[in-house]
Amino acid sequence: MRIRATVAAVTGALALSALAVPAAQAAGGSAADDDYRADVARIARAATDRAAGQPYDLNVSFSGFKVAKAVKVGTTQHVSTTVSYTLTHDADVNVKSGDFLSAPVLYRGTMQAPTSVPLMGNKPATCTATSATTATCTGKIDIYPGQDDLLNSDAGTWKGGALAVDFNGQDPDGFDFDITKVGYAEQGGLGSTLIQRNSTLTVDATPEPVKKGKTLTITGKLARANWETHKYAGYTNQPVKLQFRKDGTTTYTDVKTIKTDSTGNLKTTVKAGVDGYYRYSFAGTSTTPAVNAKGDFVDVQ
Repeated sequence: MRIRATVAAVTGALALSALAVPAAQAAGGSAADDDYRADVARIARAATDRAAGQPYDLNVSFSGFKVAKAVKVGTTQHVSTTVSYTLTHDADVNVKSGDFLSAPVLYRGTMQAPTSVPLMGNKPATCTATSATTATCTGKIDIYPGQDDLLNSDAGTWKGGALAVDFNGQDPDGFDFDITKVGYAEQGGLGSTLIQRNSTLTVDATPEPVKKGKTLTITGKLARANWETHKYAGYTNQPVKLQFRKDGTTTYTDVKTIKTDSTGNLKTTVKAGVDGYYRYSFAGTSTTPAVNAKGDFVDVQ
């Protein structure tokens, strides 16, 4: 099970080591393991510890980092998003080696001193050589909100980075492991994405049916994922548009804008005119994605 860091500001290496390893991880320490993060954390930690043996600087750089503009994360379900980037290396670096790995990272703050626990994938990226000194890499970022990967305060902009490790035949669990023979490189500031608390929105128009000219009451609720309680909770004091679509048409038009109350609830009234669908529409924020309620049909008699 993953363990959420309790320290707000930690070094990059310590933050990487806070990414706990699933219990099913094999005991071996090669780059081919299904979960490689423990080995990466050990190398990264040594790279920042000037008092101990260190990995050498691997001649690798990264560019062309591509990730989704936003990642919606609910309360319990595993979320995975794909990242691609270009890896450039010296000719003496063999990216085809089973001892070489690379991976994308999402972080806040800086990669060396993140303010939240960085996010990585369950497996290293897959890198395909495109020349003697370049490769295209594709990897995943895996998020488990049900296992406390995120705090509510983590919602918002995350930066993108990447790392590479060349073990050169060294086994981190081996008796004669020599970390100075391991190459390590990391690079931040490659891109960005929004990690957002997923949102829900409902609508209910009453009474149904209704006589023309009579008052309709439109209620609803805007809620978003709470990553700490693993439940959805009302999103308070947010502007939400009431929209209407006449039966037989395809376009919603704005009727009015109201704000959610202290529990995320919505309530307003309109005069019934013609048959059609009412819905609430939320434009979203940096921490919470936009969402539309499913239209509620009203029969006007």
